[in-house]
Amino acid sequence: MATAAAAEFQEASITTKLTNRQKTVLLVLLVAQFMLAVDFSILNVALPAIGRGLGLPLDGLQWIGTAFALSAAGFTLLFGRIADLFGRRRLFLAGLALLGASSLVGGLATGPAVLIAARVAQGLATAAVTPAGLALLTTSFPEGPLRQRALGLNGALMSAGFTAGAVLGGVLTDLLSWRWAFFVNVPVALGVLLVAPGVIRESRPDVRPKLDLPGALSVTLGLLALVYGLTRAGTAGWADPLALGGLGLGAALLLVFVAVERRAAAPLVPLSVLRRRGVVRGNLAGLIAFLTETSLVFLLTLYLQEVLDFSALAAGLSFGVLGLGTVLGGATAARLIAATGTRATLVTGGLVQAAATAALLLLGTGRSSLWLLLAATFVGGVGNMFVIVGFMVTATSGLPDHEQGLATGLATMTQQIGITMGTPVMSAVFAARAGAHPSAGAVLDGVALAVLVNAALVLVGVLSTGFLRRRRTA
Repeated sequence: MATAAAAEFQEASITTKLTNRQKTVLLVLLVAQFMLAVDFSILNVALPAIGRGLGLPLDGLQWIGTAFALSAAGFTLLFGRIADLFGRRRLFLAGLALLGASSLVGGLATGPAVLIAARVAQGLATAAVTPAGLALLTTSFPEGPLRQRALGLNGALMSAGFTAGAVLGGVLTDLLSWRWAFFVNVPVALGVLLVAPGVIRESRPDVRPKLDLPGALSVTLGLLALVYGLTRAGTAGWADPLALGGLGLGAALLLVFVAVERRAAAPLVPLSVLRRRGVVRGNLAGLIAFLTETSLVFLLTLYLQEVLDFSALAAGLSFGVLGLGTVLGGATAARLIAATGTRATLVTGGLVQAAATAALLLLGTGRSSLWLLLAATFVGGVGNMFVIVGFMVTATSGLPDHEQGLATGLATMTQQIGITMGTPVMSAVFAARAGAHPSAGAVLDGVALAVLVNAALVLVGVLSTGFLRRRRTA
């Protein structure tokens, strides 16, 4: 890092107040991350309208989400390391430019092939911008209260963005057109591109090691195969040969990646990083947090529409309280970490989320159950955000600045895989109880079983973080 930046970090480390420049940097980075989070879910409600508009059959609609998930999860770790080697700001800006261009192409698409290609490009842009943006955030704020506060706000806006995307997608589709679910990214990306170069400094190591191409190839192909297997299992079932083949191939390639990294002179992921207890267990807690909360939205959408007979837009609006809970959790997580430490925050958040999720087992067939749903999702959102912020602090603490791109790349990959795994896993649990063509009562039974499994997974996350070495930060 430059001498001026180092001096600023040292000065900031003895205070809990943000400088004017840090406030501007934080605003720019948070706007970008919020936009990416919105992009994850904004098309979910719009899928039927897209299918009708472009003549895409129902069995082809899954590729709108799958194309995005494959590129977003598969290339995240690679781009996180590229950001370390060649410049985080450079990759951040290039990714934003790609996101704006691909969103414009997607909104103007006249056929399924162009739309799917645009979604692939959006996924690649997300894989570049998310770890680069997080690395810029962690290197712009010294380890301690300022970084915890920044990560708390970042986590809150990301979760709120995921919820807002579902609402915004329904509103734009109903009032304007599904094409505006793409177009909305363009002015935001353009605005960040105009402001960011003047306020964000470049961040990269003085000496650039060689890029580990064998490691990059094996881990990228492995993640692509793994994500394909998961998404295929969600639509065709866990016994599907292509799903099993994708999962098996992905696991084999990831084992090859580990073997390559043991011998590489300049490994893509130094195994010393993976031996850090905080990195491994922090990412495990994050994986479970993203898997459970995003899949819970899927389960409750089924409940609201199939049991309570809500419209898609009304169901989306019902999750507004979840967004409020995540904002509250993100805004207060840094204070909780400062008072109790990261391990206690992770355990507290997990217990709160598990209890709120378990309360959903009391849902019934009457609309009076909506109040229970709203209260439980609000409280669960607060707990989930405690876990997510604790996970980000744990997974990026204790590492030098030149490895922050790697750390945030690992954390972003964890996030992407958790989001991708959640719906297929809970779909399988739901289908095991509800059947292929369930009645409203069978849907409720299927949701109840999946909610029980969801709460149990959260408790597994609590147990895993219970073994974390206590880490208190002033």
